[in-house]
Amino acid sequence: MANRVLVLDDDSLIRTVVRERLTRRGYVVSEATTVAGARAIIDRTPPDAALLDIRLPDGEGTEILEELGPPNDVPCIMITAHATVQSAVEALKHGAEDYLEKPFSLDRLEATLDRALERTRMRREIRALRKEAGIRGDVIGSGPAMREVLDLAERVAAADTATVLLLGETGTGKGVVARLIHRLGARAHRPFVTVTCSALPESLMESELFGHEKGAFTDARTLKRGLVEVADGGTLFLDEIAELSPAVQGKLLRFLEDHVFRRVGGIEDRKVDVRVIAATNRILEDEVEAGRFREDLFYRLRVLPIELPPLRHRRSDIPLLVRAFVVRFAAEFGKEIREVDAEAMELIEGYGWPGNVRELCNVVERAVLLTDDRTVHAGALPAELRAKAEGSAGRAVPALTPAGLDLAQLERRLLGEALEMAEGNRSEAGRLLGLSRHQIRNRLRKFGVDA
Repeated sequence: MANRVLVLDDDSLIRTVVRERLTRRGYVVSEATTVAGARAIIDRTPPDAALLDIRLPDGEGTEILEELGPPNDVPCIMITAHATVQSAVEALKHGAEDYLEKPFSLDRLEATLDRALERTRMRREIRALRKEAGIRGDVIGSGPAMREVLDLAERVAAADTATVLLLGETGTGKGVVARLIHRLGARAHRPFVTVTCSALPESLMESELFGHEKGAFTDARTLKRGLVEVADGGTLFLDEIAELSPAVQGKLLRFLEDHVFRRVGGIEDRKVDVRVIAATNRILEDEVEAGRFREDLFYRLRVLPIELPPLRHRRSDIPLLVRAFVVRFAAEFGKEIREVDAEAMELIEGYGWPGNVRELCNVVERAVLLTDDRTVHAGALPAELRAKAEGSAGRAVPALTPAGLDLAQLERRLLGEALEMAEGNRSEAGRLLGLSRHQIRNRLRKFGVDA
């Protein structure tokens, strides 16, 4: 269906020239000379885009921008004389897609209009994808594993003073969920401060977190506020918390207990209102047992634990993630890529994704960069991914050899793979294996799993 364009300008020559050029390009053009005339056209047939002169006999084109722009997502391009360029720039701040200064070339008009419509199409596609996938913030997932995480994130966001511990492998999206919890809570408009604990040199950990007084040590030439103070009123996200030194762990424990801290070299306690979200890819119980992490801090942190599943346990979300990343990077790189072909998607779904969502995101970004048409093909995927995916696809059932086969071991492995593919849903795992839920339960008991 042809795009409808409203041209609002009281200069008949401009309207005629623009109409003829855009009509040849396949656009359906409506013309108006006044704000009132534009409103009448919009009431009859809302346009897909609008070219709006700023100065008009009965008002300004910005009035139409306010009605068509961000609320209704109709891209508006302002047409302006040199004397009103500043007005056009102001219009950009209020949602205009671009502006053209008179006299403008028709080639530039076409390019500007095409870009505006493409950006709008991308925005609408992203919104539709978010609605379809149940995306909250930047978190994508409609399968049972991620629905559980998202529901729990919403619940803990309401308790905006409670400490949250995010657990999961590298690349599962712990930082994204931390930001989601912050945005959903009462602190959404206050600071969100991220501290990557592994990036802090041990000698500077305490100073970076809690600050220092002037003269506290050789290089402390001025007073420094720590990140705990910077986050006052908001959220402090401690990523890779298992990397903190034992000394800083002790000071953090005190802060979590009383929200009180003392700067390095200071003599007075300071109190702040900060919510702490911590994250780690380590198994903290093992770190405690090994003596690398304080047991009392561990129990203080795990008030509200949320475990993010690895991507291999939420395979039903992979197509949604791929589509979201394709849309994002196509818009970022100015490409008109719409889809991933069946072969490429099969390889992506068959891969194990040890780097989880972060690895998938990087692979899709690379594929979009290497794709020159409207579809991502298998050839744009990394060779090692293709080899591993194809290799794993070919190992489904081992052949019987003269040495024999451990049937119980094979049954156990297939049961585990089916449950993994079904994200723990026993009925779905049964469907994959041609078994009933009751039969699945019996086999779990057989292998010593509480059914």
